[in-house]
Formats: sequence, C-alpha cells, structure tokens
Amino acid sequence: MPEQGPATPHAPGRTLRARRRRPAVLAMAVALIAAGGLGGAVLYNSTGQRVAVLALARDVPYGQVLTDADLVVARIATDPVLKPVAAVDRPSAVGLRATTDLRRGALLLKADVAQELSVKPGQLIVGVAARRSQLPAARLQPGMPILVVYTPDNGRPDSLGAVVVTVGRTDTDGSQVVDVSVPAADAARLASWVAGGRIQVVLSPRGAAGTPAGTPAPSGTAAPSGAGTAAASTAATASPGAGGA
Repeated sequence: MPEQGPATPHAPGRTLRARRRRPAVLAMAVALIAAGGLGGAVLYNSTGQRVAVLALARDVPYGQVLTDADLVVARIATDPVLKPVAAVDRPSAVGLRATTDLRRGALLLKADVAQELSVKPGQLIVGVAARRSQLPAARLQPGMPILVVYTPDNGRPDSLGAVVVTVGRTDTDGSQVVDVSVPAADAARLASWVAGGRIQVVLSPRGAAGTPAGTPAPSGTAAPSGAGTAAASTAATASPGAGGA
C-alpha cells in the first residue's frame, strides 16, 4: 500500500468564514449608528435650541391691527438672521399694525408691525436723492420727521414736512436715496424739487407737524400773526412815549 503523507489542513468554507465575521460587522454597524446619533445631537445643540415665537394664524393685510386670533405660537431653532417676535411678547404684539401684507404660516418679524404707520391714507412716497452735504450728520431712520427745504437760485426758499419711510444704502460718494411720505397734494412739488437738486434735508423734532420750533421762516415769508402781535406789544412796552412823538 502506498504510504499516506501528512494530512493537509482543511480550510473552512466561505459560509463558515462569513458566520465568523458577522458579529464583528454587526458590532461595527452599531458603533457607526451610535456615532451618527451623537453627531446629530451635537449638530442640533450647535444650531441652537428651539424657542417659542409668534407666527400668523391667518392673512393680515397691510395697515390692519393685529388681534390675538391672528397669532399662533411656533417653535423654531434660533437663527441670528431672523428677528421673530418672541411668544412671551404676544400681549404687546396685539394692537400693533401690520407694516406689510402678512401671510398665514409666516413668522411674525419685528419689522412686520409698528405702533403707527409711516405711510397713512392720503399720502404718497417720494424718493429723495441727496448728497452727503444735503443730509444731516445724524443717521436718518424710518419714522423720523424731517423738513425738505427747497433752495432755488432765484426766488425765496420753500419747505415741506415729511416722514422717513426707508433709508437706502450710502453710495461711495456719500449720497443716499431716502423714501419719504408726504401728502398726495405735495408729492409732485417735492419730486420737482428733488429733480432740480436744490434741496436740503433738515431734522424735525419728534411730533412736529411742520417747521421745527425755533426755526426762522424762509426769507421773504411773513411771520405768523401771533408773532407779529407779540413783537408789536413788546415794542410798545419798551417805548411808551413813542406814540406821542
């Protein structure tokens, strides 16, 4: 009989090797899932936790007063770009007016509401283009009352009271376009002044309806009747004997 050599080792089949690797694969999959969940939690915390803010329960047209039924509470992740009204400010939001058309489901932003509207019924918006030297040093802001003074080459100055609606970006030369609201009857006159370029923007005190208090009237403009009476009375008191001269 032929001699039998040493027995060669028998390699395990593919099925057996697969079975041996399966627990390791499962363990690795579980570890990856856990790492993914941890990464998601870290990402959620990094984007900011959810806060309660106000949203619109229904459409609210421009100028309408907000009611409690117009608002709902929504929870969103904080975002520095958005400036929504916090849910805790709901009582103060009720009663404000919509500064634009508000749509159902949208967040209520702070710029969407105001106590009073800059543009009231019967007013129009006129864009006032002015150079740096024609604007006050103080930065103009929406809601500020101003006086637009017209200074023609020939003729006496004139002026119109207005309210700032929007302030455009400052150009490289310092010029700006400022949207202002004026009565509809004065819109064409103001537009012609702006087209001529002979204007000066003057800040008015808060609550002023016309020329700021203490501002002298334009050259050639008659003083108010009350001022003339007071001046005459003062002159008569200072010179009691003037009448007999």
